[in-house]
Amino acid sequence: MDTINPGSFRDPDGFLFLRSGQLYRQVNLSCKENFDLFTGSGLYQELVNQELIIPHREVDIRFADQEKGYKVIQPEVIPFISYPYEWSFTQLKDAALTTLSIQKAAFQHGMSLRDSSVYNIQFREGRPVFIDTLSFEKYKEGEPWVAYRQFCQHFLAPLALMSFRDIRLGQLMRIYIDGIPLDLTHSMLPASARFNLSLYMHIILHSKSQKRYEDKVPRKTGRKVSRMGFRGIIDSLENAVKKLNWKPEGTEWENYYNDTNYSTEALEHKKEIVGEYIDQVAPQTVWDVGANNGLFSRISADKGIPTVAFDVDPSAVEKNYLHLKEKKEKHMLPLLLDLTNPSPGIGWENLERTSFMERGPVDLILSLALVHHLAISNNVPLAKIAAFFSQLCAHLVMEFVPKEDSQVQRLLATREDVFPDYTQGAFEKEFSLYFTIQESMKIKDSQRTLYLLKRKKSV
Repeated sequence: MDTINPGSFRDPDGFLFLRSGQLYRQVNLSCKENFDLFTGSGLYQELVNQELIIPHREVDIRFADQEKGYKVIQPEVIPFISYPYEWSFTQLKDAALTTLSIQKAAFQHGMSLRDSSVYNIQFREGRPVFIDTLSFEKYKEGEPWVAYRQFCQHFLAPLALMSFRDIRLGQLMRIYIDGIPLDLTHSMLPASARFNLSLYMHIILHSKSQKRYEDKVPRKTGRKVSRMGFRGIIDSLENAVKKLNWKPEGTEWENYYNDTNYSTEALEHKKEIVGEYIDQVAPQTVWDVGANNGLFSRISADKGIPTVAFDVDPSAVEKNYLHLKEKKEKHMLPLLLDLTNPSPGIGWENLERTSFMERGPVDLILSLALVHHLAISNNVPLAKIAAFFSQLCAHLVMEFVPKEDSQVQRLLATREDVFPDYTQGAFEKEFSLYFTIQESMKIKDSQRTLYLLKRKKSV
């Protein structure tokens, strides 16, 4: 039985579907001309060669929708699907520039992007890549770029707000699935944004134009956009994106490893234990929750294991991604995640974009120096923490940090200790309900213990 991807229903030209565990995309007859031009003009191969789009192969199998089908293709599978509200500033910026690079290439082949959704981009081997094969259409002489408004709302608006106002405003993408409204963006930008001519044109004037004509019946003006004018808009957007920057500083965990109670010996011993536990499990996939700048995530990534490094701190995720870019690391994906309020399912029926929980389970989770923050900073009982992780992974490397630890004492310095059940014995008891404790090892020169846990089959 075929399962249609719930995020595909908006596209009349095709859809993704699963059959016998394999991912396919049906190309509908309505897309025949554009798809043939895309594959026959050399555009597809150029984008594949530049690693700007995922490759696919045509397959001779039954259509999922017999009446509409033209072809079925099998695209390369992205190991982990992520969303813009989980990306760092530079990840979103790179995704925007990738979209514009693809538009430029398409224009050279007589084609154009008919949509520029941020959800058409995913990250593969550390780089942004386009995943929607059916977004290309034949360029129509004199017509404006139909994806212009969408690009401004999906990319330029959040980047401008994150750059000019507050990095946390990227989370507005969780609320506005079709991009941040330009009038809202305009109202939140500081007066200094007016001096950025590109932003003034693409956000401020654009939002005023939308407001002016929102209650009027649209009509064709007969105004044409020349090829030079079309290209000029793309160049202007590219210039606007390139000028937007954000420096990661001033957040809680930015310099975590420079402000910790680990001695050099303890840190090296912890790395050694984590590496040994990973080798014992031999996972195909790893999530590091509370990864900070990815120091321990790299232990699995350096072994060639696809690793997603989650952290709540935008600065930590940004620095991790910048390091990844500089070193051209391919096996890690840094993402922003608040484990106490993880990404929900959003969109129509809450199904268009899947929740964090639905993207599991994973072979192995690393949860290092995290349990005390969940239990004490966020008042989550150990029983709930254990039950939560049991839903997400087959194996778990968990670091227990006792009350005697200086970092826990720091947390308790500004609040009453109402956590009598936060003990190592209680930790082992609660986690043993869901996991088998395979190993535990005290970290040298510290009071902390690393556990290797395996989920029970009965869970």
